[in-house]
Order: sequence, then C-alpha cells, then structure tokens
Amino acid sequence: MSSRRDLPPPPPPAHLREWLDEAVVRADRARFLADLSRRSLGLGRLALLWALTAVFAVGWTFLSMAVLTFESAAGPERLFGAVFAAMGLAVLVPAGRHFVRGARQERRVHRLLCAWAVADRGPGADTGLRAPVRSLVWLVASLALGALGLWTAFTAAAGAGPDTDSVGWIAYFMGLGLILWITALLGLAKAATHYSWSLRARAAHPKPTHQPHSRPANSRLAGV
Repeated sequence: MSSRRDLPPPPPPAHLREWLDEAVVRADRARFLADLSRRSLGLGRLALLWALTAVFAVGWTFLSMAVLTFESAAGPERLFGAVFAAMGLAVLVPAGRHFVRGARQERRVHRLLCAWAVADRGPGADTGLRAPVRSLVWLVASLALGALGLWTAFTAAAGAGPDTDSVGWIAYFMGLGLILWITALLGLAKAATHYSWSLRARAAHPKPTHQPHSRPANSRLAGV
C-alpha cells in the first residue's frame, strides 16, 4: 500500500492560484485527480481488499479448527486446538492492523480528492471524475461476492438441527459467509459513495469566471 509520502500534494491556497498559469493549474489538477481516483477506486485497490478478506478467512479457518479440535478431541490432543487458536490470532491481528491503516489512507485520499475537486478547473476537466467503469466493476464484483456470502451463511444456517454432527462447522461456514458479506458491503459503499460524491463535487463548484494572472508555464503546483 502506498505511504502517505507518496500521495500527491494538496492544492495551493486560492490567493496563490491566482498568480499561477491557468493551463498549469488545470493540468496538475487533472493529473492529481486521476492519480487519487485510481488510488481510491482502482482495480488494484479492489484486489487488495479481496486479498485482505482472504487473510481474514484464513485466520477464521484456524480459529474454527481450534474450536472443532476442542469439541472432538480429549487429553493431550487438545494442544493442537491451542496451536490452531494461536495461528488464527497470529493471522487476524496483523490483518486487523492493516485494515485500520488502509482506512486511514482512504480518509487521506478522500480529503485530497475533495481539496483538488474544488480547485481551479475549466470546461471538461471533470469528465473522468466519476470513473463510471471502475465504479461499475466495484459494484458488480461486490454484488457477486455478497451473493456468495449470503448463500454460504444461509446454507449453513439451514443445515442446523438437533441431529447436527458439529456446531463448529456451522459456525465456521456462517462466519465465512459473514466475512464475504461484509466485504461486499464495503465495496458497494465505496462505489456508491464515490459516484455520488463526484456528482456533488461537479454540481457544487461552478466553473471559474476570473482570468488569473499569468506566470511562466514551467512552474509546478507540487513545488509551491
């Protein structure tokens, strides 16, 4: 995952933008918005979310194996259950920390998106801001994953009964389905939030009518 130092710089204050070359302002704005949009809604971000989901699933599998071992084993064999439990925690704890860091990175990217979206712009500058193709990919992929998660959880719940061999297996499949379903909800929320935000950003900020003072075109906003 990209670090905070790799993120584009924030836009310069409005009173400084008036002294910058208008073409440079628009070029930097378009470039940084495209970069931030890919960081937020790119296919790599979707793959990273699913990879983290797979890690959570592996950790949950180890914990479920620990429960099954404690449920069926006796005596020294229960030590294997303790080993499985330790392995599960060793997987889930770093995955949870990585998820928290990713959520903080998401907030930083979104703040920069909002800041650059209200910076100086010209006609047609925001044609790709909505990222409809990437939003559709996130939407369809999340719907498919959510359907799989719901099917897994409800199938396990439907198989529960008085003659069920092991409650641990039911808990395992229901937990696995819940992990998939929560991941799907995160993906759906991201796609819908980005699309609705882009529409609001385009509608709330009118096109500039002033003529900024010119400055040599080789100046870059990243160095202001």
